[in-house]
Amino acid sequence: MRSLDESPVEARLEILCGKGCQQVRRDIAALESGAELPETRGLTPAERHRLLAELKQIMAVYGDACRLD
Repeated sequence: MRSLDESPVEARLEILCGKGCQQVRRDIAALESGAELPETRGLTPAERHRLLAELKQIMAVYGDACRLD
């Protein structure tokens, strides 16, 4: 359940990460190319930028463990 102080970015980050490693990498690529995902609708450009930065930071932990093939 979403807490009252959870930001829209944090809530969407949880949703995106729940899709799995390979899909998150695809979503990062889509966001980098300027695409909008269903999960990013309604976010401001600054919030989308923050979301992308946080996704990249999270995925950096995994290194090449789940490459797109």
